[in-house]
Amino acid sequence: MGLTESAAEAREEAEQAHTPGLRLLQMLELVASTGEPQSLADVVRLSGQPKPSVHRMLQQLEAGGLLARGSGARRYAITPRLIRFGETVLRASSTTGVRHALLRQLVADVGETCNLTTLSGAEVFYIDRVETAFPLRMDLRPGSRVPLHCSASGKLFLAHLPRSQRERLLDGLQYQRFTDHTIDSRPRLEAELARIRAEGHSEDAEEFIDGLVCVAVPVRDEPEGPVRCAVALQAPAVRMSLPSALLQLDKLRNAAQGIARVMR
Repeated sequence: MGLTESAAEAREEAEQAHTPGLRLLQMLELVASTGEPQSLADVVRLSGQPKPSVHRMLQQLEAGGLLARGSGARRYAITPRLIRFGETVLRASSTTGVRHALLRQLVADVGETCNLTTLSGAEVFYIDRVETAFPLRMDLRPGSRVPLHCSASGKLFLAHLPRSQRERLLDGLQYQRFTDHTIDSRPRLEAELARIRAEGHSEDAEEFIDGLVCVAVPVRDEPEGPVRCAVALQAPAVRMSLPSALLQLDKLRNAAQGIARVMR
């Protein structure tokens, strides 16, 4: 390829990067990535763009139902419509590609069902799932949702959220008791979250469903970066005890690192 062609391609890419549609998408990505509602001033500071331009784009995203302003109409936050769109995209890609292949290999290595999950509002959302070949298993398909306070993935997400975001979620939880093992109070849950931050993994000791155990590890772009999603092993306790499941943590972490590379 000649220099003229390369220069032409570079100009075309630069022009595409500055089209109105892509600028709106970049603005939406910026607001969503913070994990918290943002004021106009916050977005101007984060984006480095002129205030009139930022205001115009935020208004367009609000008119499209992708952002909304909360109490006092001063801060912009993502909407259920945007969350549903993101979940649809994640589900659509769950059965193909390297990510799913890595999850299949993990199941082959540990011998039990494994999930890839993410945080969706105040629930855990199943992005992908590969079932064990054993007949005794739970029917939780991609798109399923489970509570935060009594699932391994949910507690993992809570533990690693920014403090202000975690406090808001903890304030709104009902702490419903599903089994005799469910953590049903905020003080107990906060103690568990501190342990998770210290140890780097989360457990579900039959807290959501009697007879079902689970361990989960984070998927991060960087070692100390935000938790993007979680890789979790799930098994009937009669077939794999929780101590036995914990012996699989290194395999889960290796899979999480591979999935993180694919998702970059």
